[in-house]
Amino acid sequence: MRVLSYNIRKAVGLDRRYNPERILGVIAESGADVAILQEADKRFGARPAAIPKRLIEMESDYDLVDLGGTDVSLGWHGNAVLVKPGIRILGLRRLPLPGLEPRGAVMVEVERAGLGRVTLVGAHLGLLRRWRRRQMHALSEHIAPEARGRTIIAGDFNEWSPVGGFEPLGRAFSLVTPGRSFHAAYPVAPLDRFAHGEGLAVTGSGVIRDGHARQASDHLPVWAEFAPAPRGTGAG
Repeated sequence: MRVLSYNIRKAVGLDRRYNPERILGVIAESGADVAILQEADKRFGARPAAIPKRLIEMESDYDLVDLGGTDVSLGWHGNAVLVKPGIRILGLRRLPLPGLEPRGAVMVEVERAGLGRVTLVGAHLGLLRRWRRRQMHALSEHIAPEARGRTIIAGDFNEWSPVGGFEPLGRAFSLVTPGRSFHAAYPVAPLDRFAHGEGLAVTGSGVIRDGHARQASDHLPVWAEFAPAPRGTGAG
């Protein structure tokens, strides 16, 4: 299963144009089975969607996971999830996170042929490391111990260090850093990442730097492909 993580900056590109069609095109070209988005809703008022729901229905091959709980938002605290048909939704939750600024995450349990049951977590962590640490600890607490081995956390971790700052995730999760994804015009920081439990293996990962991805947002999208971990490596 290919999972995409993409901070879409409310569908406003480097050319300062609001262009949700361009964002959907980048997602479609990625070949992702699941797209986990950040900044998918505007921050104020009713938090309207950056990509109209009707546009997703008419112009994409993805289904929107109903995380917003309103008619206008795609997700919660800007975190949204799109899935290809054939991926079964088993459950979903909205996860509160501590922070000086409003932050939250989303959790979606899915099932896909060939992979089985997986818990997906989408998050956009804070700008200050001390709060990111608390938020990662909170995420870990929200995930049931029996589900951690089959969990994928994806999002904008806002961590500039290539290795530090992820200690709260502990030994239960392995970090995947596909590459430098920010700033899209001149990528210098690997802000967008994945973490996964021991029951899953990563068979490939990367940063999309081609086509409209270079201009559609200030972040480049990142992807990782997951498969069941080989027997004897903690898959159970």
